[in-house]
Amino acid sequence: MSGNNKYKVKWCYLTFVPVVFIAFFLYGCSTKKESEYISETRLLLGTVSTISIYDSSDRSLLIDAFLLCEEYEKMLSMNVEGSDVWRINHGKGEAVDVSSETVEVISAGLYYSAISEGLFDITIGRLTSLWDFNGNPVVPKPEDIEEALSTIDYKMVHVSGNTVQLDNPDTWLDLGAIAKGYIADKVAKYLIDHGVRSAVIELGGDVVTIGTNNDGEAWRIGIAKPFASISEIVGAVEIVNLSIVSSGVYSRYFEMDGVSYHHILDPRTGMPVDTKIVSATIIASSVMDGDALATIALLMGIDNVATNKVASLSVLDTSSYYKGAVIITDDDELLLLGEIVFYPFE
Repeated sequence: MSGNNKYKVKWCYLTFVPVVFIAFFLYGCSTKKESEYISETRLLLGTVSTISIYDSSDRSLLIDAFLLCEEYEKMLSMNVEGSDVWRINHGKGEAVDVSSETVEVISAGLYYSAISEGLFDITIGRLTSLWDFNGNPVVPKPEDIEEALSTIDYKMVHVSGNTVQLDNPDTWLDLGAIAKGYIADKVAKYLIDHGVRSAVIELGGDVVTIGTNNDGEAWRIGIAKPFASISEIVGAVEIVNLSIVSSGVYSRYFEMDGVSYHHILDPRTGMPVDTKIVSATIIASSVMDGDALATIALLMGIDNVATNKVASLSVLDTSSYYKGAVIITDDDELLLLGEIVFYPFE
C-alpha cells in the first residue's frame, strides 16, 4: 500500500452519515479527568489487552475481568496443553467431553463455516500450525501444505451435547479467528452484570464498548492505517453498545525472497489469501460476530464484499447483528457499508 495519507472514500449506500473530522480519536474524546476512570493493560491471548472502566473505581472488576480472559484462554486455545481444544485435537478421533462454553464457540464456528461454504473453516489447525508469523517466519513445504489441506473440512466435526468428535483423527481445530471475540463478549457481559455502564474492552484488534463515554457521547474508535505506524489512522467510527473488529493483511506478515506472506490463510490453497482487501473492519453487536465477518470479508475478496454479501452472513442469532463495515483496498480506496457514522481523517 502506498504511503499516501489521502484515501478515496466510496459511500456505497445512502444510509451513511459523512461528517467532518474535528477531534482526536481516543475513546470518545471525553473531557473528564483521567483520574475518574480505571484502566489496566496486560499481555494476554497473544496480544496487548486493555480494559478501561469509566464509571467505577473498583479495581477488583479489572482483576476479575482479566482472570476471566485467562480462564477462557486455557479453555479455547489450541496451544495450551490440556485445554478443551487441545484435548479434541489430540483425541485421535475419539469423543471428547468439553465445557458448554467451548461447545458454544465451536457451534458458532461451524455456523460460519457452513454459511461461508468452507471459506471460513475452524478445522484449519494443521495448516495454521505450519506457518510461523512471529519468531521464526517460514514458508511451509508444498507437500506439508497438501497434507494439512487433506484434514480441513468442517463437516467432519460433530457436536452432541457437551461432546465433540472429529471424523478425521488427524484434523485439528483452531478457534483463534473467533475465540478472542467470544472472550471480549463474555468480559463485557461480566462488567454489565456487575453494574458497569461505561467501559471499553480492547483485546488486540477487537474492541467492544459499553454505554457512552463520561460526557454521555458515543465512543469514537480509530481505524488503523494499514502498513503505517501504530498511531496513524484513516478515520474513526462512532459506536454505542457495539463492537468494532479489524482484521488485515498488514497486522501479521513477513517477507521472504521479495514476497510478502500474511496470516489470513486460504483453506482452499493453504497459502495466504490473494485479496485486494488489506483491511476489513466490522461493526456489530457481538465481537465474535465481527471477528468471523472480518475474516470472511478478507477471504471473500472485494468483488463479493462490494455487493454487501458480507451482510448476508451476519446473523448468528437475534441479538448478534451486523451494523456496517469499513473496507480498505490495496489501491487506497475506502469502501463503506451499512449504517455507520464515519469520520474520515484528512
